[in-house]
Amino acid sequence: MRSPKDFFRPLAVGAPTPVREVPFRPSRMIHFFDPGNEKMAAKVPSIAPTVDVLLGNLEDAVAADRKEAARSGLVKIAKATDFGDTQLWTRVNSLDSPWVLDDLVTLVGEIGDKLDVIMVPKVEGAEDIHYVDRLLAQLEAKAQVQRPILVHAILETATGVANVEEIAGASPRMQGISLGPADLAASRRMKTTRVGGGHPGYLVREDPHGADGAAPRATFQQDLWHYTLARMVDACAAHGILPYYGPFGDIKDTTACEDQFRNAFLLGCVGAWSLHPVQIGIAKKVFSPAPADVAWARRVIEAMGDGTGAVMIDGKMQDDATYKQCQVVAELAAALAARDPELRDAYAAAEKE
Repeated sequence: MRSPKDFFRPLAVGAPTPVREVPFRPSRMIHFFDPGNEKMAAKVPSIAPTVDVLLGNLEDAVAADRKEAARSGLVKIAKATDFGDTQLWTRVNSLDSPWVLDDLVTLVGEIGDKLDVIMVPKVEGAEDIHYVDRLLAQLEAKAQVQRPILVHAILETATGVANVEEIAGASPRMQGISLGPADLAASRRMKTTRVGGGHPGYLVREDPHGADGAAPRATFQQDLWHYTLARMVDACAAHGILPYYGPFGDIKDTTACEDQFRNAFLLGCVGAWSLHPVQIGIAKKVFSPAPADVAWARRVIEAMGDGTGAVMIDGKMQDDATYKQCQVVAELAAALAARDPELRDAYAAAEKE
């Protein structure tokens, strides 16, 4: 058994020292693009400033005969683009595929100094993270990468869900976990072909009522992903990493997309995937605290002083628990305001009202 004292030691001679705390950088939307698609690649310079994370996708949605083109396209784009404050991520192919080794060797060797996070699909246990962890350390050492590339796992199999706690704590490289609802549905043999979101058949019905029990009974659609998302959020919080909602596949249904993203935000997620430019604005709106909520949080923090005891504000009791809740909102707002001038101005205006 490896000593806990060795957890933060590099796994290869010459590799950068692992991080002891995941740096929180705004990541409200992880915007996917196909780097092998010339039309999409041409839009990268204009899209990059509008998103928190830009992800070059090498896995699903990239046909087998286009894998090498996507990989080389990402290398070319990374070398030619100044991403500024926008993070550059990639999703490599699954660990059981014939492409993943070339993905990792090529990307770390060619653009390891520009890659912030590598997203690993279909992670099923700590052993998957341990493999990637050691290999990345070796490749970083060889390429003389100065900072460790972090790892993000996608939760998209039943086995992965069963092992989510050990996945979250498998390595100092762990940056976060995303829910992958489509592959997870297939793994569980769920009877839905949707990519994220609810299903009209997954519902509860109110009890019979009326004189003879024959009155119409209201139904309420339920969330297929609530259990898994909540469990994932708990695992991430326990290990100091970040949880994300994954894809919402119905691009035209912006209302349901916003609802799903907001549910994830309220449960504790810091962001979600955007598969189309229309979802960028939705994620930005949902995963940024509302100005009124930020103003209230700051008001509570100011009134509470050192955070102990209890105070009454507008007839509502505030104590150390609500103080901590308000700190979460205020700290997130401060991080987002530092990156987004519009939000900064909106938060400042709300405090003056």
